[in-house]
Amino acid sequence: MKMTNRGNRFIYRLWAPVYDATVNHLFIPGRIQAMDLLGLQPGESVLLVGVGTGADLPLLPPGVRAVGVDLSPEMLAKARTKLPLPNREVDLIQGDAQNLLVEEAAYDAAILNLILSVIPDPIACLQAALRALKPTGRVVIFDKFLPDNKKPSAVRRLVNLFSTLFGTDVTRRMGDILAGSGWQVANDEASILHGTYRVILLKREV
Repeated sequence: MKMTNRGNRFIYRLWAPVYDATVNHLFIPGRIQAMDLLGLQPGESVLLVGVGTGADLPLLPPGVRAVGVDLSPEMLAKARTKLPLPNREVDLIQGDAQNLLVEEAAYDAAILNLILSVIPDPIACLQAALRALKPTGRVVIFDKFLPDNKKPSAVRRLVNLFSTLFGTDVTRRMGDILAGSGWQVANDEASILHGTYRVILLKREV
């Protein structure tokens, strides 16, 4: 099943009331790992793409400025309940991560946790986030990816028919999403579920 913004709005309207109390507990170790790898410093600005219910917001170190974007108003409503946070300046806006309406070349870092596997066009999403970064910017990604050297098996493609009904694609490869972007993997770490999920740091190619 092909994912769409319309479908995702419906799916995450259903997820919003229960997400924090259910599946998010599984993802907290990966979120912490991603935040540690990104290494935000006081005074830096960070863009959270697909901020969802704001599970990453309490993990932000003091002294940072953050903007969180999400398609779902219901998920954003949950994120707003986590604010304000001491010594952190956070703004939340509703928008399409495939066409981010934020200032370009303005952010020191971006966080794309659990977004590239759920958004209809992950390439457009990544490119939009990269445009928002300063020349010295960096990106951290926590998500599930098929290894770049493997093609989806028939079983995986069958599973994907059902997983997309719940808002996630299990056949995507990071290499396909990153190709031609002018950015490269600076660090790639195994994360939860025996490495099915990865934490990946991106930096511009030199």
